Amino acid sequence: MKSRIVTIILSFTLFLSYGQSNKDISKVYFKRANEATELLDYDAALSHFKQAMKYTDTITNRKIASLGAKIYYEIHHREDTLDEQLSALQLSENYSKQYFVLAKNKSTEEYLTCTEEYILIQETIETLKVKIAKEVEEERLKKLELKRIDSLKTLWLSKSKSLAINVDSIYSFNNKNVALYSKGDNYGIINDLGEIIVEANEYKDVLTFDGYFIFKNKASDPTKLYCYNSKDKSSFQLPSINDFNTLSTHYGKVMLPRGSGRLITYPNNSKEPFVYDMNFKKVVRIANQSDLLKNLKKSDIIDKYKKEGDVKINKKWYLFGGHLGGQIYPLYAEEGYNLVSFLCSVDGTTLIPATEYQFIGAFYNGKSQAIKGKDIVWINQIGTEVNDAKDEDAKYNGISVVSKRDDGTFQILREGVITLGSETLDKLPIYLRKFSK
Repeated sequence: MKSRIVTIILSFTLFLSYGQSNKDISKVYFKRANEATELLDYDAALSHFKQAMKYTDTITNRKIASLGAKIYYEIHHREDTLDEQLSALQLSENYSKQYFVLAKNKSTEEYLTCTEEYILIQETIETLKVKIAKEVEEERLKKLELKRIDSLKTLWLSKSKSLAINVDSIYSFNNKNVALYSKGDNYGIINDLGEIIVEANEYKDVLTFDGYFIFKNKASDPTKLYCYNSKDKSSFQLPSINDFNTLSTHYGKVMLPRGSGRLITYPNNSKEPFVYDMNFKKVVRIANQSDLLKNLKKSDIIDKYKKEGDVKINKKWYLFGGHLGGQIYPLYAEEGYNLVSFLCSVDGTTLIPATEYQFIGAFYNGKSQAIKGKDIVWINQIGTEVNDAKDEDAKYNGISVVSKRDDGTFQILREGVITLGSETLDKLPIYLRKFSK
C-alpha cells in the first residue's frame, strides 16, 4: 500500500514537472514569435508560433490570441492558391474570436485595434470568397468550353472524313480542271472539286495529252478504248476494233491523242492504222485514195501505183496504209501485215524504215509522236527528231490543292477550305473560331 502511494506521488510530480516544462517552452516560442512580428519577419513569426502551439492545448492569453490573428493575416497573401489563402485567413479569424472571448475590458485601445483588425479579416475573407467563387465559375465555364470544343472537334472530324476521297493517287490537274486518279489497278478521272467524272473500275492504263484521255482495258494490246474529252467534257467508248477490221483482235500500239482530235493505233492483222477523229467520233480514211496516189505519182513521190493501193517507190512495192497527217503515210509489206516503212512526201521522197521508228502518231502543230525502241521521241514532217511537243492543256490555272490525309485518303483544298463538290468545310482552327464567336 505504501509503495503504491509513493508511485502515485512520483507520477503526479513528473506530470506537474512535464506540464510546467511545456508551458515554459511555449512561452519561449511565443516570445520569439512576438519579437519576429516586431521586426516584420512574419515567416519566422509563423514558424515560432507553430512551434509554440505544439506545446499548448488551449490559448488562455488574449495577447497570444491577438498575436496568432495578426501572424496568419499577414502571411495569408503569401500562400500559392486562393484556397490556401482562405485557410490562413480563417485561422486568423479563429484566433481573433478567441481574443474577444479572453478580453474583459472593451474600452482599451488594444480592444479597439483588435476589433478593427477583426473587421479587416472578415472583409478580406469575403473578398477572397468572391474571388474563389469567380475562379470556380471560370473553371466550370472553361470545362464546359473545352467540352464544347471537343464536341465541335468530333463534329469537324466526322465532316472532314465525309469530305475525304478514298483513292490511291490523284495526279496533276490540267487546265480543264480535271486529273487522273488511281484506285487499285484502275484509273479514272476526277475534277478539282473532288467529283468523280470517270469511275476507276475497269481501265488499267491511260494516255493523256492535249486535253484528251484515252483509257485502255490493258496496258498492252488493249481490246477496249474509252475517251474522255476534257475540252467539251464528253466521254464515249471507241468502236470495237473488229468493226474496223474483222481480222483484228486488239488495237495494238496506241499513240498519244493530239489537239486536232486525232487518235492513231496500230491493230494486229491489219494493213492500215486505226485513225479516229475523237471530235466527230468516226473512223477517218482517205476519201479518194486514187486521186491522192495519182497526185503523188505526178509529183514523183511514188513511181507507180495500183488500184488496190499498191505503190512502187525506188523499185520496191508496198501496200499504201493511209494518212497519218502532215503528208506522212505508213507503208506495209505486200504479203502479211508487217509495217515496213513510212513515206514522208512533203520534201520529195523520204522513206523512214520501221526499224528506226516503229510507230508514228498523228501529225499536229508541226510534230508527230514516234516510238523509237523503248523511247518516245518527236519528229517533224521529214522524220527529223525535234523538241518534245508541249501538252496544250497541261498547265492548271485553278485554285484547288490536293492534300493527303494521315489515313491515306485525299482532300481538295480551295484557298484553305476543304471542298467536295458543293460541300465545304473550313480548316479546324477557323471552324472553331467561327463557332466560338
